[in-house]
Amino acid sequence: MPAELRLSHSDSPTPTPNPSVAEPSTELSLASARWCARRGWPVHPLAPGSKTPTANCRDCREQRHSPKTCPCISEGRWCHGFHAATLDQNRIQQCWGSQPELGIGVSCGPAGLVVLDIDAHRAELPERDRILPGIPIADHIDLDGLANGFHTLAVLAALRGHPSPADDESTLRVRTPSGGLHVWFRAADNRRWQSSVGSTPGRALAWQVDVRAHGSYIVAPGTTTRMGTYTPVGDTLEPAALPLWLAQELERTNHLPAPSIPAPRPVPPRARQAVLAANSGSTRIQRTLATVLAPVDACGQVTEGAGFSDTLNRAAYSIGGLIAGGSLPQEEAERALTEAAIAARPGQQRRIEQIIRSGLAAGLKRPLYTSGGRS
Repeated sequence: MPAELRLSHSDSPTPTPNPSVAEPSTELSLASARWCARRGWPVHPLAPGSKTPTANCRDCREQRHSPKTCPCISEGRWCHGFHAATLDQNRIQQCWGSQPELGIGVSCGPAGLVVLDIDAHRAELPERDRILPGIPIADHIDLDGLANGFHTLAVLAALRGHPSPADDESTLRVRTPSGGLHVWFRAADNRRWQSSVGSTPGRALAWQVDVRAHGSYIVAPGTTTRMGTYTPVGDTLEPAALPLWLAQELERTNHLPAPSIPAPRPVPPRARQAVLAANSGSTRIQRTLATVLAPVDACGQVTEGAGFSDTLNRAAYSIGGLIAGGSLPQEEAERALTEAAIAARPGQQRRIEQIIRSGLAAGLKRPLYTSGGRS
């Protein structure tokens, strides 16, 4: 076992947080970052005591530009989180050698990793169709005892005739301070597996089971936060190949990008606003739509990792409420929302339509009123 990961292990998949966490040493932080990089896993720093990336510089926060055009990354600075991840041992030495309090994030996509992030949070069960997306659960089935991601993943595996990945001793598993578990797998092909967070209608594996792949990062083993240390379970420290049955489930639940089918050229935001103003004859409608759609437009400045699904869902929900409240004309508002979403994420029309349909349906049930709308 590498010295940098010679930590206390536990066979329990649901440990409790450690209230007394030792300060990370220079040797442990630097050695862990080096260990990851030697395996081809690009690393980036996390804020001290946290599992979130270090903050962008002021210019990047204000300009909100794409990581692809950011000068900070090309000049070796750490803006834009996992987009700045590196295998460069000199940069790693400079960063963690001088700031051992920084945590370590691994950019999953470039590393060729698919990591199951299993949560054990106490939360109310969602609707039955969101527990195992795409697998109906009849009303007569008793769900008592189904409490977290360990349970939902075990049920999914059992339905497919396999043991739970949480119990897979052949691959790297990392205990999280909050009682969850990260199960690391190596993508066995060149497919760009996509990430998911939560049991959203468009892309999700199971309730309280997130997928970390392209477009996200995972906390490296050995990282210490205020809650505790991310600790390997057992003696296996290398990811196994992604099991075929699990790859099939990820494909079924939309964790592969949509085919690259050219979409109709969307109307740019400024042109869209002009058309709306001309058609509606109302600057109030134009201003309202511009405000609601601004976060969706902003997602188009970042290729991934912008929380696009949640942003679009919130916009659709708001527009549905404003339509129900009489503040927006339905046809024009829906058209503007769809055009903004396609402009932000070309080639993802099917996914966009699903999110918009769900968000609008929910919003139409809860009218929102503006000063110019009906009451």
